[in-house]
Amino acid sequence: MVKVVRQLMPGTGTRKLLDVMKYSLNNRGINIGRDKLFDMLRGAQMLIPRRKRHFFTTDSKHMFYKYPNKAKDLIVDKPEQLWVSDITYIKSKQGNLYLSLITDAFSRKIMGYYLADHLKATGPIEALKMALKNRIYPNRKLMHHSDKGIQYCCDNYIQILNANNIEISMTSKYDPYENAKAERINGTIKNEFELGRTLPDIQYAKREINKTVQIYNTLRPHLSCQMKTPQQTHMNPDPYPIKLKTNYLWETIFLNNFNQN
Repeated sequence: MVKVVRQLMPGTGTRKLLDVMKYSLNNRGINIGRDKLFDMLRGAQMLIPRRKRHFFTTDSKHMFYKYPNKAKDLIVDKPEQLWVSDITYIKSKQGNLYLSLITDAFSRKIMGYYLADHLKATGPIEALKMALKNRIYPNRKLMHHSDKGIQYCCDNYIQILNANNIEISMTSKYDPYENAKAERINGTIKNEFELGRTLPDIQYAKREINKTVQIYNTLRPHLSCQMKTPQQTHMNPDPYPIKLKTNYLWETIFLNNFNQN
């Protein structure tokens, strides 16, 4: 069962493994706790090593207006109230690629994304356009938070935000804690989905990122969402909905895999 999960989410840690397998384990009369599962994974040499990489994609030395940080005082208690944006790099044999992401701060759902082989503003702009198309609460007051890089401060990007009545917030200095949720998403998709390795080319990378976003949004439980998926939380912001919906999805995946084998 761990191998089945790891086929879709290669870097899934012990806690999330136990959560996605819990329903199926109970159906099979298997009772196992987190510590025992951890010991089993360690014995099988299946624990996930953590990697830290640092690569700066922010160029804040420009003449565009830099907006103040309004998000730090915002109480976020519903989806599409605050979006956080960032750019992270993806290594390929053809050179570095740059992934622009827009994530809902409440549900942790990736709303928009775009992969480019450059750091021009067109990447973040395409991610923003996708996020706007994916809104399901268009009348809700929304704030957009980012670093003060030139891609987010340039006229074209700001014009789209203003045209959609989206309030603008930016980090006051280069401090990852001021955009921590966006930084955390970067680490999750690169560490848990093996996007931190060197990929063959941009076409392969785009296919992997499309698959990763789909799995992340719909199958990966999130601790800050009471171990629900971002999609479930986004569609139903009630902090205490009926549980086990994610586990039902995983049971279907387990059954399909076991039947094929």
